[in-house]
Amino acid sequence: MRIRFSKMHGLGNDFVVLDAINQAFVPTPAQARWLADRHFGVGCDQILVVEKPGRPGVDFRYRIFNADGGEVEQCGNGARCFVRFVHEQGLTQAREIRVETKGGIIAPRLEADGQVTVDMGAPIFAPAEIPFTSPLTELSDAAVQPLDVDGQIVEISAVSMGNPHAVQVVADVDTAPVAAQGPRIEAHPSFPRRVNAGFMQVLDRHAIRLRVYERGAGETLACGTGACAAVVAGIRRGLLDSPVRVTTRGGDLSIAWAGTGAPVLMTGPATTVFSAEIELPNNL
Repeated sequence: MRIRFSKMHGLGNDFVVLDAINQAFVPTPAQARWLADRHFGVGCDQILVVEKPGRPGVDFRYRIFNADGGEVEQCGNGARCFVRFVHEQGLTQAREIRVETKGGIIAPRLEADGQVTVDMGAPIFAPAEIPFTSPLTELSDAAVQPLDVDGQIVEISAVSMGNPHAVQVVADVDTAPVAAQGPRIEAHPSFPRRVNAGFMQVLDRHAIRLRVYERGAGETLACGTGACAAVVAGIRRGLLDSPVRVTTRGGDLSIAWAGTGAPVLMTGPATTVFSAEIELPNNL
């Protein structure tokens, strides 16, 4: 089978983007793993699929497959690439669209300067909705939660941005135990659907540095939902004030949040690297 795709990235968090409206193709887990493979396939952190909407009041359906082949709820950097892709492919002329995801409705907007702003919706703190099994009984949605990681108690903030995040504050992201601790937190039994592990260094009240070990992908150069979750966590902990510049290894995002019940607004770039066709192996 031969398929058309675009290779895109948001601050180095890279994607294979597929138009499943004009070509009848949604990858199986095995096909997703092959496409994401950086040696035998195209290479990416996630595969993004554009589909017709499945409900009224939205423009498109947005599906996300991690490099391990698993389908997940949300991807912020991908959302920015999504709106640029549907414009470049002539699927819409609207600069702001409403998009259905497994994690809820998002509203990305293509700005006049080429940047993309995404209304990511309001963050979720209720443990059952993240989902997260909190060790605290009276303050289960507290801004800071203890998490036992191999006998070490780590203070995390549990929040969902349509997908689950566990954010901790570190003194220096360059020396943070991302490689060692990230996989342990990702698969921690307190997060039944696994979790994205964020490591946040506070620079001042409007700036942080961030590294994220993503569920099903490992550490990526940037994580849009992780940036949103980190800023929300920092504001709730009294460490940050909106808006916040989030510096990742791939570049900067701007995150704004007015507080409980308000949506998180994420602004950053989305880049198309190339478009091409590829033949999928017959044995997949």
